[in-house]
Amino acid sequence: MRTFLPSESCKEAQLNALNPQSWLQVERGKLFKFSSQSPSSIESFIKVPEPPVLPFFKPVDYVEVLAQIHEELESCSPQARSSLYLLQYHVFKGLGEAKLMRRSLQSAWMKSSTTYEKLIFGAWLKYEKQGEELISDLLLSCGKCAKEFGPIDIASEFPSNLHVSSIGVAGTNVNQILRIVTFWIGDEKIECDRQKIAGLSEPFNSMLYGCFTESLRKDIDLSRNNISPSGMKVVREFSSTGSLNEVPPKLLLEVLVFANKFCCERLKDACDRKLASLVSSRQDALELLEYSLEENAPVLAASCLQVFLHDLPDCLNDDQVVQLLCNANMQHRSIMVGQSSFSLYCLLSEVSMNLDPRSDKTALFLERLLECAETNRQRMVVYQQLGCVRLMRKEYDEAEKLFEAALNAGHVYSVVGLARLGHIRGHKLWSYEKLSSAISSVNPLGWMYQERSLYCEGEKRRGDLEKATELDPTLTYPYMYRAASFMKMQNIQDALAEVNRVLGFKLALECLELRFCFYLALEDYEAALSDVQAILTLSPEYRLFEGKVAAFQLRTLVREHVENWTTADCWLQLYDRWSSVDDIGSLSVIYQMLESDAAKGVLYFRQSLLLLRLNCPEAAMRSLQLARQHASSEHERLVYEGWILYDTGHCEEGLQKAEDSISLKRSFEAYFLKAYALADSSQDPSCSSTVVSLLEDALKCPSDRLRKGQALNNLGSVYVDCGKLDLAADCYINALKIRHTRAHQGLARVHFLRNEKCAAYEEMTKLIGTARNNASAYEKRSEYCERELTKADLEMVTRLDPLRVYPYRYRAAVLMDNHKQKEAIAELSRAIAFKADLHLLHLRAAFHEHTGDVLGALRDCRAALSVDPNHQEMLELQSRVNSHEP
Repeated sequence: MRTFLPSESCKEAQLNALNPQSWLQVERGKLFKFSSQSPSSIESFIKVPEPPVLPFFKPVDYVEVLAQIHEELESCSPQARSSLYLLQYHVFKGLGEAKLMRRSLQSAWMKSSTTYEKLIFGAWLKYEKQGEELISDLLLSCGKCAKEFGPIDIASEFPSNLHVSSIGVAGTNVNQILRIVTFWIGDEKIECDRQKIAGLSEPFNSMLYGCFTESLRKDIDLSRNNISPSGMKVVREFSSTGSLNEVPPKLLLEVLVFANKFCCERLKDACDRKLASLVSSRQDALELLEYSLEENAPVLAASCLQVFLHDLPDCLNDDQVVQLLCNANMQHRSIMVGQSSFSLYCLLSEVSMNLDPRSDKTALFLERLLECAETNRQRMVVYQQLGCVRLMRKEYDEAEKLFEAALNAGHVYSVVGLARLGHIRGHKLWSYEKLSSAISSVNPLGWMYQERSLYCEGEKRRGDLEKATELDPTLTYPYMYRAASFMKMQNIQDALAEVNRVLGFKLALECLELRFCFYLALEDYEAALSDVQAILTLSPEYRLFEGKVAAFQLRTLVREHVENWTTADCWLQLYDRWSSVDDIGSLSVIYQMLESDAAKGVLYFRQSLLLLRLNCPEAAMRSLQLARQHASSEHERLVYEGWILYDTGHCEEGLQKAEDSISLKRSFEAYFLKAYALADSSQDPSCSSTVVSLLEDALKCPSDRLRKGQALNNLGSVYVDCGKLDLAADCYINALKIRHTRAHQGLARVHFLRNEKCAAYEEMTKLIGTARNNASAYEKRSEYCERELTKADLEMVTRLDPLRVYPYRYRAAVLMDNHKQKEAIAELSRAIAFKADLHLLHLRAAFHEHTGDVLGALRDCRAALSVDPNHQEMLELQSRVNSHEP
C-alpha cells in the first residue's frame, strides 16, 4: 500500500492513540501490499463482529402471536386494547418493521380508554416523531394544524369522582350550637361558618357536630395542624363558595396537605386540579410530583408526568427526574399513572436504551418494567430486554437468570443469550448443544443456525451459515463471514460478490464498512472512497472499527490517494452511475459534489431521491430538509417543502406548495412535483390530460438530463395508461437517448401491449445488461417470457433481492395449479418466516381455505389484518372463513 500522508488538520487526536488496525497508519511509512500479507495478518484487519443478541421479543411463530393478539382485540374490553397494541408493537419491532411499529403505537393511542394511556402513547408518538417539527410548521403554513400529540388538559380529562357535594350535618341539636366557630392558629383567629366547615368532610362534621368536646366550643385551636392563617382563610373561602380563586402555589400546597389530612375531598380535588394547571416546566414538575404522590393527588401527578414525557429524551439526562420515576413504589405508580405502569416503563426503557443501553438508569427502568408486567408475554418481553442489558454490562449471573426465565416462559430466542454466556465462560460445546436442542424442538429459523455457527468450525460452520441464509436470506452476518473468509484466502472476486449480494437488497452500514476494508486492502482507493462517502451520506457520525475511528477521518485519509475531480468530472461521473443504476456510486459522487460551490439545494434533492430508491426514508428526509435549507431561491424552497409534505403523506398540501412555487416562477421541478402528486393522488381518469400538460410544461423548462429523463419516463407511463402507445414509445426512446436507462422498462411494456413479446423481452434484457441493481428488471422481464424462462428469472430475483415477494407468490401459484398444495404453502411459508407481508399472508390464507384448513386460514387472516386492519379483501376472506370455523 502507498503511504498515507494526511495534512495535520485532518488528523484525529484519538487515531494515533487507538491505532485500531496495523494497516491504516497516520504516521509516515510504507505498508506491505495485500498480496504479500499472510492469512493471519489479513484476519487482523478484516474482522466480522458477531451478530448482536437483540433485546427484542422474537417469537418462533410470529404469525401465530399476531393472530392471537388480533383475536383478543376483537373480543376484549376497551381497557385491554392499548396493552394488546403495545404487545403487537413489540412483535413488529422484533421483525424490524418500523412502519408497522409506529402504526401499532398510533392504534394504542387512538384506542386509549384512560387519560393515562392517551398521555403515554401520545408522548411516545411525539418521541418517535422527533425531528419532524418542520413538517408541523409547514402544515401550519398551509393552514392545517398538526399538533395532535401536544400536551393535553389533564384536569379536563379527569372526571370528578365526588358523588356528593357536601357532608350531611350530624346530630339533631344543630340549632342549639353556635353558628360561628373560631379557629385559632397561633395568635390569629379565623371565624368560620360552623355548618359550612362541617360540610367539608366527615371528620370536621364529627368534630363540630358529634360527640367531641369541640362541638360545644366556640373557639378551637388548630395551631398544631400545619396550616397557616392564610391557608385557613382559603379553606373558609372554599367552604362558602365551593371554589378557589387566585391562590399562590405554595399556599395551595399547604391547603392540599390540610385537605388530605382532614379528608376534605372536594377541597383536595380543587387544589389538585388548580395545582395541575400551574405545572409548566420540568422544575415545576420536579417540585410538585413528590407532593402529589405523598398527598394522593392524581391530577397533579399526571400533569407532572406529562411534562417529563413531553420532554423526552432530554429529561432522562436529569438525575432528579430519573430518581423520581425509578423510585416510585406500587402505590405511587398507581397515583401517577393508574393501571398503565407497564406502558409507562416500556416507554421510559425504550428511550433510555436508545440513549445508553448499558447505563444504570436503563437497568433501573427495566427492573421497574418487570415489576409491572402482568402477563406471561409481557414478562417474556422484559426478561429478554433486561437480560441483554445485563449481558452488555457484563453482569453475567443476572443475565443468565433472566434469559433462563424468558426461555422457560416460552421465548425460544433467549437461548441466544444463554449460548453467548456459555461461550464467554468457555463452554463452547454446551452452547452448540443448546442451539441444537432448540433447532430440534421447534420449526427452525435462520437465526438458530446463524447462532450455532459461532460454536463450531470448518465445514460445520459453513454448513450452518448456508442453512441460515437459506432460511432467512436477510441476515447479514452469514454473507459477511463468507466474504471475509474468501478474502483471507485471497479469493477476491468471491469475497466482493458475497458482500455485494447483501448490498444489492439492503444498504447495511456494516456491509459497506466491510467492503470499504476490502478495497483498502486491495489499494483500490477510488472504490474505498466511494463506500466511505456512501456511509457518511447515510450516517454522518458513523464510526468504523468497532466505533474507534470516525468515518469522516478515514474518508480524509483515503481522499489523498484519489485524483481530484473537477465539477465537470463529477457531473460526468454522476451521469455514468445514474445511467447504470449504480445508486451507491451515485450517492458517493453527490457527496463529493457537495464539497464544491455547486448549488447544494439541487444536490441534496438528488441525494434524497437516491436514498428513497434505496429504501432509506429517514436519511432521504434528512437530505430533503437540507435541500430546503440550502435552496437558492424562494420558488426552489417551496418545491422542496412540497416534496417534504408529499413524502409524509400530506399530498394536498404538497400540491399547494407546487402551485405557490409556479406562481413565483415556472420551473421544471415545480411542474414535476405537481404532476407527480396529482397522478399519485387522484383516482379520476380525466386528470391524465392535466398530468400530461404539466409534464410537458416541465420539459419546456430548463433542467439537466437526469431529471428530464425521469419526466419523459413518467410522461410515457401516463400515455401507456391512456392507451396512447405511439406517444409513449416516443417518450421512452427520447429518455433513452439521454441515458435514462430505466426507460427500457417502459418501452418493453409498450412492446408487450403491442403484442411484441419477444421485443419486450429483449428490451428488458438490455436493461439487465446495463443496470447494476437489476432485481426489478429480472422481475419485470419474467412477465415477457415462457414459464421455464419466467421461473429462471424469478429465481434470479429471489437471489438478488429476497425481500421481493412477487416471485414467491408466482411460484406458489404455479405449484397450486399443479395440485401441489403442500409445496405451494411451503413456498409462501419460507418467505413469511422472515417477512411480514400482507400479500403473502393473504395468498396463504386463501390456500389454507382451499385445502379445508379453516384454522390455518383464520390464523393467516388475523395476522394479515394485524399488518393492515383495513384491507377489504382480507376482511371478506376472514368473514368467509369464520362462517366455517368449527
